[in-house]
Amino acid sequence: MSYGASASVPGTSCVRDADAQIIRMTCQRNGKEPSFMSSSYSPSLIVSGVPWFDDQGRTVNAHGGCIVEDDGVYYLFGEYKTDDENHFAGFSCYSSVNLVDWTFKRLVLRQQADGLMGPGRIGERVKVVKSPSTGKYVMYMHSDDLEYRDPHICYAVSDTIDGEYEFVGPVTYQGEPIHRWDLGVFQDDDGSAYLLVHEGDIYRMSDDRTYAEEKIADEIALGGEAPTVAHIGGRYYMLFSNKTSWDCNENYCLSAPSMHGPWSYQGLFAPEGTQTCNSQSLFVLNVSAAERVVPMFMGDRWSYPHQASAATYVWQPLTVDDRGRLRIAEYWPSWNPRTGLPEQLAGERIPLGFRSNAAGDELSVPFHGSRIALEGRADPWGSYARISIDRIADDGKRTTVADPIYVSFYAKSPDTAYRYVSPRLPEGDYVLRVQVTGEIPQWDDKTGQRYGSVGAFVDVSAAIVMP
Repeated sequence: MSYGASASVPGTSCVRDADAQIIRMTCQRNGKEPSFMSSSYSPSLIVSGVPWFDDQGRTVNAHGGCIVEDDGVYYLFGEYKTDDENHFAGFSCYSSVNLVDWTFKRLVLRQQADGLMGPGRIGERVKVVKSPSTGKYVMYMHSDDLEYRDPHICYAVSDTIDGEYEFVGPVTYQGEPIHRWDLGVFQDDDGSAYLLVHEGDIYRMSDDRTYAEEKIADEIALGGEAPTVAHIGGRYYMLFSNKTSWDCNENYCLSAPSMHGPWSYQGLFAPEGTQTCNSQSLFVLNVSAAERVVPMFMGDRWSYPHQASAATYVWQPLTVDDRGRLRIAEYWPSWNPRTGLPEQLAGERIPLGFRSNAAGDELSVPFHGSRIALEGRADPWGSYARISIDRIADDGKRTTVADPIYVSFYAKSPDTAYRYVSPRLPEGDYVLRVQVTGEIPQWDDKTGQRYGSVGAFVDVSAAIVMP
């Protein structure tokens, strides 16, 4: 079943063949340049829930990780995912000076020849800290077998933040490996570093950051995973998600006057019913914005099985209300990290009204400019689209300039927002293509519980063409 509405764009003539198996929107500019709503489009906005592109035009592929600020540069570390299976392919590193434009540095830890990070293993939740005693950078990770039945917390080291890390082995406590999985790391203002693991255990790390010196909390959040800590206004907030495989859920937090506790349950920190803005807690980074510090929640919006291109990021400012509770007050689809305020993408908005669940149905959107965004709805009936961009030469010849990637229209909590923002391109004539895959993304966890979508819909409501 597929249906949609024709678009009417000033300065164009558009024809939509609603009876064709392949749905296309063909628009020819009648010798007029598009009139943009604003020429003040800022390229430096954080847009949540869309694929991001690096300096090579490839999707930023760094999930389950962290950000380390070093000498005025932000370094993003994460899991380098594939679009076909869940195994350790490496940990990636990207750099940025504004949290928006990312440069790919390298795979800082590659699959090892054998052992805990070798073939047939899983590598997740990478975190990096700097040792005050050695000056080395220490990377922590969760290693496991493909059935998630052999968990280890491991570490690797490097002399430079973006260099190749040397894998060492398990992190130990009292001489024994720590057999846990989801992990986080928090470095306090006094230089102390803490290893956080699922169920709410907290370890104080040694000065060289290579082993756990003291266990300061034990199972303070039974059933919790994806731990991270925010330190705001002299109070500590420890965030957790529940266990729902790659699906999102209502994350919550505990708070305490110190890392040693006592920890008390606060409850949800995102608007109830949003499933934590359809994401899972990952990390909290303090961002300097307009002469104040904005704690930024970093969440993963997983998209199994197509994690490499379709899994995205949800980065939102955090506040503390007058009752001392941590909050994402409201979801901002896009915001400016320099001001800490919401800001919309500016350009010519073109209504589209495309919705289909028929494999092969296609929407084509010609445009003149340097960038294009799509608005649409993601919900429990959503699926994947394959999105690409062709450049149109003066002789009509097409050249693909943005390779096809998977873009997800599935969300556990219905959400209408940006679904895609293209990489920056030289100003010219292009055609954006959206193709329905017909795939229904579903999966089972190790207990046999079924998760994922119940449909195959792709829903695009509008395009925004930017100069």
